[in-house]
Order: sequence, then structure tokens, then C-alpha cells
Amino acid sequence: MTTQKSRPQLVADYQALERIFHKPENEQSRNVLTKYMEQILFGLHDFLGRHVGITEEIPLKELAEQFTASTIARTPIKKLADVIAEIIEEIAPQAVNISSPYFIGHMTSAIPFFMVHLSTIVAALNQNPVKLETSKVVSVYERQVLAKVHRLLFNFDDTFYDTHIQKPESTLGSFVEDGTLANLSALWVARNRLLPATSGYAGAERDGVAKALNDRGLRKLTILVSELGHYSIRKSAGVLGLGYDAVTPIPVDSANRVDLTVLERMLKDHHRDPETSVMAVIGIAGTTETGTVDPLPKIAGLCREFGVHFHVDAAWGGPVLLSENYCGLLKGIELADSVTIDGHKQFYLPMTNGMVFFKDPQAMDAVAYHAAYINRPGSVDLGIRSLAGSRSATSLVLGSALDIMGSGGYALLIDHGIEIAQAFAEEIKRRPMFELITAPELNILTYRLVPEALRESKDSKQTVNDQERLRLLNKINIKVQRMQREAGNSFVSRTTLRRSGQPDTVVLRAVLMNLRTNQEILNAILDEQEAIYLNRIAPTLKLI
Repeated sequence: MTTQKSRPQLVADYQALERIFHKPENEQSRNVLTKYMEQILFGLHDFLGRHVGITEEIPLKELAEQFTASTIARTPIKKLADVIAEIIEEIAPQAVNISSPYFIGHMTSAIPFFMVHLSTIVAALNQNPVKLETSKVVSVYERQVLAKVHRLLFNFDDTFYDTHIQKPESTLGSFVEDGTLANLSALWVARNRLLPATSGYAGAERDGVAKALNDRGLRKLTILVSELGHYSIRKSAGVLGLGYDAVTPIPVDSANRVDLTVLERMLKDHHRDPETSVMAVIGIAGTTETGTVDPLPKIAGLCREFGVHFHVDAAWGGPVLLSENYCGLLKGIELADSVTIDGHKQFYLPMTNGMVFFKDPQAMDAVAYHAAYINRPGSVDLGIRSLAGSRSATSLVLGSALDIMGSGGYALLIDHGIEIAQAFAEEIKRRPMFELITAPELNILTYRLVPEALRESKDSKQTVNDQERLRLLNKINIKVQRMQREAGNSFVSRTTLRRSGQPDTVVLRAVLMNLRTNQEILNAILDEQEAIYLNRIAPTLKLI
């Protein structure tokens, strides 16, 4: 990077501040900004292909050595043109090109080019929906966007939405930063509704969990969720004062869905225990590791039977409801008390955009807060019932995207992801060197590379026992994934599947959500993995 000493001395005075605050410093800055912004605004994916790396791994130490300054200079050290050029020429090449059709490893999506336009407008307006005085019509608009997604989830009639969409006392949902905060918000509401203020007790929100439990003769609360549940559930339990051991993982069945028999038994056991109360049961609509959907209707039935809050973590799978072909995979989500959705996943929005929704428009009253200067009692401020305080008006991006693409456009994206995942799974099964571990229900699948010498055999003469075989396969797949990532041509993630009664298994994990990812590209990714094993790993292994 260019050092500070080689730059001309800049001055921090009122005149300079006036120039950079209100407009580009000079014609050079304007030209540089125009050059790159035109490419980004109208040719986003081409720009990223030219200027941003895919996944090539530069040693972290080498990168870190370039960023060791820890003081803020008293006077400016860079002009706008220099800053832009440095980001494009030095930072971007070491970033990850999420938009590449060869990037099929994580839940971070390529975004449509117009998202940059929308985000730029949102940044320029700089509205803060926490309060009507800092957002005005944006808060009204946000209520409409929340109602549209609420209707997608719960599908009440016109009368319901006509009544609640702009009613200040009603809250259909809330924008937060991400799925983690959305799950936390849902469980925060569940906790406070289970331990509310009464004539004799102040409730958990005011007195704390320990006193609220003691007042009611309870020893602990618990949250029941599949063992494939997102780690944000444990994090939420910690933040809410329950301790993350309060989260009880329920084993999954052979299809990686929560085991209903065990879930029902746990609910019965806790129901008989007068000192324990189940705060919530969580169903997952698209697990992070395998993309599977829990049997939501049956979980809802158990929750009704035992009077338990039913939350659905649909951070990943929620937008599948837009697809006429595959919306049935999420049947039962309408029975939930609360639902999480991540807009920056399959709504294809930029970071960060999380949402939480409640069937009952008064549910979020359980977490209402007021202040003298903001969110006063009786006001219509959205921040009254929200974990988030000041935040960006991301509803403008989502609402505009829904108008631009419509449910039909989103359905095409959803359908492509699911169907290309199915085709990828079939290709994996056709190749002798690969083994499909979890077939895609939505658009996530896992598989692993299995050399011929390590394939399961009934041959009693096989020299490698099961434990050693698994150790070698785990080692091989870790190496394949790392080497492919470092080569920088494509990217598939990996995870370790940990399921009750089964050994820890390292798998390659593919997430298919890029419209430009096709079968030819997926074949090339598998070809590369085979070549990595045969040319770089196999020669160093002694398998027989």
C-alpha cells in the first residue's frame, strides 16, 4: 500500500471540510468516483468478476501486516480519489466474490444489480425508523412491507390486515440486523409472555429471570429444538439469562428432521415436572447444515397440546413460500406463534436484513420500552417494540425488490436453486468417487469424496476398519476443501455433521442460490475436486 509519507500534505480546516462534506473534493475525485460507480451501478457482476477475488486464500499473517496502524491521523492523509482507488485495487481483490456462480459454499447470496441503487438511495436519505420524527413516511411504508411478508407467512384475510397494517397499537413484526437478533427477539417475547407482570409479581423483564422463576415456584426454563438448530438459539438463551444449557437439543431422524417421538416425550416429561417450564419449541424451516425442514404441522400440534410458544426459524427457507411449486415444503409455518426470516439470504438483499414476525399483533407489547425523548407512551414510533434501536431503512430495499421482481420473479430464483440442487445430487450419485450424504430438500446438500480403497465393502479382507476409514475420509475431505479454496477457482464449504448416535462426519456442503450457477459449472467443481485428490492427495496416502 502507498505509505502516508508519499502523499501530499492535506489540511483539516473548515473550508476543506465544507468541500468534502457536501461534494467531491475536485474533478479528479469526481472522475474516479464516476468511473467505478458507473461500473458498479450498471455492471455489478462484471465489475466483481474483474476486481474481486473468488476465494483465493492469502495467509492471514500477510494480510494483517498491511493493516497495523492504530492511530487516527490529526490531518487528512488521503483524498477521496485515493481512497476509492485503494479499495478497488488493494482491498477488493482480497475480498470474496460472493456473486461468482462458482461460489456455492455459504448462505450469502449474489445480489441483483439494482440492489446497489436501492442501497445507495437508502444511505443518501439516511432515515432512522426507530422514531417517526426521523423517518416519517418511511415508518408507514415499513409497516406495509412487514404486512406483506406477514401475509405470506400467516395468510389472514383482508379484514385482519386492513385493521392492523397501520394501527399504532399493532405490531406485525420488526426489522432487525439478522436472523440471530430475530431469533433473540422471538424468544425474548416468549420469555416475557411466559413470565409476565401480574398483580403479585413484576415479571421477568423487570425483576429478572431468577426472581420471576422463584416467585412462580419454578427452577428453570427450557427451549426445545433440533440438534441441527442454529447456534443463535443457544446465544439467545445466554443473553436472556437462561444459560445456554437451557437449550435442549432433540435428536434428528434419518431425514435430518427433529425426532417427533423424542420431542413429545420431552414435552410430557417437562409437563409433569412442576419446577420446569418449556419456554418455546423451535421448528426449523431450512437447517443451516442440511437445508431440511422440520415437520412443522406436527410440532404445532404438540405445542397447542402443551400450551407452548411455537417459533419457526425460517431464516433460510421462509422465501420458499413465494414458489408455487415448492411452497408446500413449508406447510405448517402458518401455525407458528413467531417466525424468523433473513432478507439477505433468499430474498437476495444486501447485508444486513433480518425480520421477526408474530401471529398476534399484540405479542410484542411484552417487550415495549419507552423513553422521555423518544418512543414516548402513546406515540407511533416503531422502536417502542423492537430489540433494534437506530437502524437503516432496509424496508425500502425489500419493499422495492418485491415490486421490481414480484412473487413470480422470486419464485424463479427459488425454483432454480432447488432444482439445480436436485440435479447436482444426481450428478454426485453418478460419480463413483463421491458419496451423497444428505439429499437436498430445499437447495442445500452435503456430500464427500470417497476414494475407491475407502468405499464400504462387505469383503472380510478389507484392511481398514470403520474407525480408521472415517478418520481418513475426514482428513481427505478437509484437504480437498482447503486446496480447492486456495486454488481460487471455486468454493464449496465444509462442515462436520454431529448427530446423535452417529460419528462426526466431515462433509462438503453446497448451497445453490445463484441464477448463473448451472450444471456445467457444478460438473467443473466436481472435476476439480477429483483432480485435487488424484494429483495432490492420493500420492501422499497409503490406503492399502
